[in-house]
Amino acid sequence: MAGLKKNWTLNQGAFRQFLAWLDGGVDSRGESYLEMRRRLVLYFDRKNCKGPEDMADETLNRVARKLEEKGQITDVSPAHYCYIVAKFVFLESLREDKQASQNLEALSEAGATVSGLTTIAVPESTDDTREKMFDCLEKCLAKLAAKDRELILEYYRGEQRAKIERRSELAARLGVSINALSIRACRIRSKLEACVRLCSAEK
Repeated sequence: MAGLKKNWTLNQGAFRQFLAWLDGGVDSRGESYLEMRRRLVLYFDRKNCKGPEDMADETLNRVARKLEEKGQITDVSPAHYCYIVAKFVFLESLREDKQASQNLEALSEAGATVSGLTTIAVPESTDDTREKMFDCLEKCLAKLAAKDRELILEYYRGEQRAKIERRSELAARLGVSINALSIRACRIRSKLEACVRLCSAEK
C-alpha cells in the first residue's frame, strides 16, 4: 500500500468513482457498496477483531483512495481487491496489538516500571491476579493524556543499555534534559500507580 497520499480524505468525487467501480457499470444505487461493507464486517468479525465495522470502513476508504490515485483497477475483481486490502488492514491490526502488548509487558515487568507497581501485586501472583493487574494497567494507561502515555511507554521500553540510549534520544526529541525527563516520567508513574491501586481495590 506504499505510495498513497497522506492525510487523504474521501471526497464526493472519489466516492462516486468508487461506487461506479464496485457496480461494474450497472448502477446498484449503493447496494453493491452496502453489500461489500457487510461482507467485510463479517470478515473482520470472524477474525475476532475489536472493531470490525471500523476496520471495514478503513478498508473501503483505502480502496477508494487507491482507485482515485490509479484511475482504475482492472487486474482483479472489485470484491477480490477489497479482500486483499482487508488482509493488509487485518495484519496491521495484529502488529499494533502485538506492539501494545509488548509495551504493557515492558511497563509492568521491567524492574523499575511503575514505581511500586510490583508491590501492589501479591508477591507470588496467580494467573488471575496477573491478568487483573494487566487489565487495570491497560485501563489506567488509556486514561492518560496521549502525550503522557506515549512518553511513559517509550521511557520504559528496551533493556539496560538500549533503554538508556532510548531515554537520551527521547529527551533530545522533547528538548529537555535527562533529569527533567526523569521527573516527568516519575510524575506520570505516580499517577499510574495510584490509578492501578484504586482499580485493583475495586475488582
